[in-house]
Amino acid sequence: MDAIERALEGARGFVSGHVEEARYTDSEAVAVADSSLRIRVTGPDGEELTTDFPASVGGSGSAPSPGWFLRAAEASCVAALVVMRSASQGLDAIHVKVTVDSISDDRGILGLDDSIPAGPESTRVAIRVSGGDVEPERLDEICRWAVLHCPVVDAVRRHPAHGRDRDRVGAEEPARLPSPWPMRIDA
Repeated sequence: MDAIERALEGARGFVSGHVEEARYTDSEAVAVADSSLRIRVTGPDGEELTTDFPASVGGSGSAPSPGWFLRAAEASCVAALVVMRSASQGLDAIHVKVTVDSISDDRGILGLDDSIPAGPESTRVAIRVSGGDVEPERLDEICRWAVLHCPVVDAVRRHPAHGRDRDRVGAEEPARLPSPWPMRIDA
């Protein structure tokens, strides 16, 4: 935990001294599909994952769905932030297990009822944490802090501005597609 706290102190010091560098563009995730629902996603530094959908909607079920990766991102981010916050408070023996589940209605993703959201109607983050002789109230505070500061949970909860574009074959500029719901399209 000391290494985590040292790294966090270094990051806090750098960002405090270089506020202009605190805001940045996150790395891209590029998804490629070739006529199937098995999708390969890559990042600029060799990151890679594969998603798929269940056979009931035309996939092969060979990999987790994108929705599962969203829940996995929430769970792993919250768990990491519990560990980070614990390290910042000098707590060493923290064990954390985060479970994220959600309630969805398939009529949304299948386009059967436009009043039903395609994504989850609700999400639940359940945290089990133990810390030896650490008071339960202190562990609760650490968990609340972790959820409030998790960028993945924040993105799901806050609905940040979302833009999209599509490259047309032979087009000089990507086409800007109109949104079916109110959102800002960044140029």
